[in-house]
Amino acid sequence: MKPRYSDLTAILFAVVGFTCWVLGDTCVKWIGQYGFPPYEVVAFMGFFMALTLAVQAALRRDLRSLRPHSLPRQVLRSLLDMANNVCVVIALRHLSLTMFYILVFLSPLTIAVLSRIFLREHVSPSKAAALFVGFAGVVVAVAPWSGHQQVDFIGVAACMVCVVCFSVNMVWSRVLTRTEPPESLAFFSGVVTTIAGLALCGVHAQPLTPSLTAVVVTMGIFCACGTLCFYIAVKHTSAGNVAPYHYTQLITGTFVSWLIWHDRPSLTVVLGGALILCSGILIAFQARKQQPAAVTASA
Repeated sequence: MKPRYSDLTAILFAVVGFTCWVLGDTCVKWIGQYGFPPYEVVAFMGFFMALTLAVQAALRRDLRSLRPHSLPRQVLRSLLDMANNVCVVIALRHLSLTMFYILVFLSPLTIAVLSRIFLREHVSPSKAAALFVGFAGVVVAVAPWSGHQQVDFIGVAACMVCVVCFSVNMVWSRVLTRTEPPESLAFFSGVVTTIAGLALCGVHAQPLTPSLTAVVVTMGIFCACGTLCFYIAVKHTSAGNVAPYHYTQLITGTFVSWLIWHDRPSLTVVLGGALILCSGILIAFQARKQQPAAVTASA
């Protein structure tokens, strides 16, 4: 039996997972500068993601953890991942890293609504307040009143598809993790993404240089780590506890964007980031307060 993690530990996995995804998205944006077809990027992402997870399972002598309990459900859920990944690649070609994360931050609110309807997860007034504090941080960061944001409608449309696919995927994954190991969910996401990406890019694949190959491999490793941490988090705590930490990607994405592309964050982005941190702290405190009650009930 694998250990049962506390809500706070699961939240930590979520933060690590979302951070790894930011680093993977940074690699995607870097590769996109060289004109690689989106489907080819997605195919490489899925291949090295699946390869990383297979190597990790082999080193742990636990290849059985990659086996699916229900193959049709795994494939269907993985297609949501694939669609999300394709739209991520498209969106990052048309938007800055910071703007990308601002737009996809409709996901936590969408997830809260879906988990309430389909999973019957209770959203307390304090948790709802924390969610809206985080979303307020997004609004402050994007500063729609400033008129300085450049909006590319292709990027916006791609982000909206990401929101739908990611939100449905998280809520459904909360159900699937009752029978499917997190390693299997992450591995099949990589396998299906690879197959679909290769099928879509066909024979028109663009060759990789050695330096870009290193970036592609790094991208796959970050995506594998992020996806595995995400499913571990969803397995061990509610979707409502995981979703708000999606907002932390704005902070790490802004930092990486400044570090690599010298996109200096505005004052509104800094203030929005502070509100997002407050939101995450509020959710963590609530999870901490609820943990003793959960332990007592299980005893």
